[in-house]
Order: sequence, then structure tokens, then C-alpha cells
Amino acid sequence: MGYAVEIDNLTKRFGDFIAVDQINLTVETGEIFGFLGANGAGKTTAIRMLCGLLLPTSGNGIVNGFDIYKEPEKIKKSIGYMSQKFSLYKDLTGEENLWFYGSVYQIPSGDLRKRIDELSESLDLKEFINRLAGSLPVGWRQRLALAVSLLHRPKILFLDEPTAGVDPVFRRRFWEILYRLAEEGTTLFVTTHYMDEAEFCQRISIMHQGKIIELGNPQELIKKYQHPTLQDLFIHLISGKRTNE
Repeated sequence: MGYAVEIDNLTKRFGDFIAVDQINLTVETGEIFGFLGANGAGKTTAIRMLCGLLLPTSGNGIVNGFDIYKEPEKIKKSIGYMSQKFSLYKDLTGEENLWFYGSVYQIPSGDLRKRIDELSESLDLKEFINRLAGSLPVGWRQRLALAVSLLHRPKILFLDEPTAGVDPVFRRRFWEILYRLAEEGTTLFVTTHYMDEAEFCQRISIMHQGKIIELGNPQELIKKYQHPTLQDLFIHLISGKRTNE
């Protein structure tokens, strides 16, 4: 099947601080991969390097066949990125945001019109697409931000805490959408603080202080460490590392 993401000893330093410390990882094409860790673990820094937004200090990485050092612009055009911060223009409507970002991706107007209609239908945007983005509840804004990240039909979608601050009902609906995208062949690279969401992933990594401390299928990891839930396992691993430091 091949790899959508390949990382070899990827490292990022900010002065004396090591944000990402020699991480190694492969993500298969079409996989739903969960990237877990507490605040400050280095997840967002790693994602920004993989998205071509931040140069590594050392190590290597290939995303969708492109080198993160030599071809960051090609990476940006081939991926979708949904950040944890509100990335839409608040004084534009949902549709105006979609048209704006579609023009950034240089999608021809006729194709863009069809794509907006497709996403409006598949993501159920119709009831709020003509409202100002800044006036929308968090869940609707996140759904609209997902539509923006999908406009150019990316092969890989990076989602940085996409359901932070939204209610459990929306979180489940959001993951139903993500499963559908994966079934259609999109690779999903997701960070989340919700352990129930992480169990939807085919594999997860757990990151602590810039290092990946565990990697595997969620249920297999639960069985390996003999903890009742993934949340208990996560707390056990993070607490154990802190105790030993």
C-alpha cells in the first residue's frame, strides 16, 4: 500500500529547548493515525514540520512522496491541514470563506462551485453556510474548517485537535465523517485529547516531552499494559515517565 508519512529521527530545537526529539514513524496510505500527548508534548510542532510550515533542526521526513526539506511547497499543495485554532475569516460567510480558500488553491471557478456544493451536501453545511463564520457555534465552525481543508481533494489530512471544545454528539458525527473520508482513501493524521476518539484510530502514538514513548493499535496497547481503558493507559505511561525523570 505504501506510506503516506515517513519520519526518521525528526528533531526540532528552539535554542536549548528540544520540542521534538528524534521521533521515528511511518503512517500507511489510507490509515487513521492518532497522535496523542499532553499539552506541550511536541505534537503541534511535529505536525507543522510535516505540513511544510516549519523546518526541522535535523532528521528526515517524507510526506506524500515529498521531502520536508526540499519540497515544502509541494507538500502544502497535496495535504489538508485543520489547525486547532480558528482559521476562518470571521467577517466572511461560510461560503465566502470557501470561495476565498478555493482561489488560494487556484481551483477553477466552475470546479470550485461544484466542489462547494459537494462539500455542502456531504458535510451538511447548508443551514449555516451563508452565515458569518464568526457568529457560528464551535461545532459548525469546525465543520466549515474541515470543508476548507478538503476543497482541493488532499490525499492526506492533518487534523490538530479538530473537536476541541465541542459537545459529544458533534464529536461522534465528526468522526463518522472522518471514517467516510478514510473509506474513500484519505489518510488521516489526528491529534486529540479525547481518549474515546483515539480508540477510533487504527494506530496511535503517545508522545511525552518530545519523544514517542509508545506506538501501536489502541486495543492491543490496552491489552499489553493490562489497563481497563486507553485513558488509564495514557495516564499510567505519562505519570510513569514523569516519576522517572
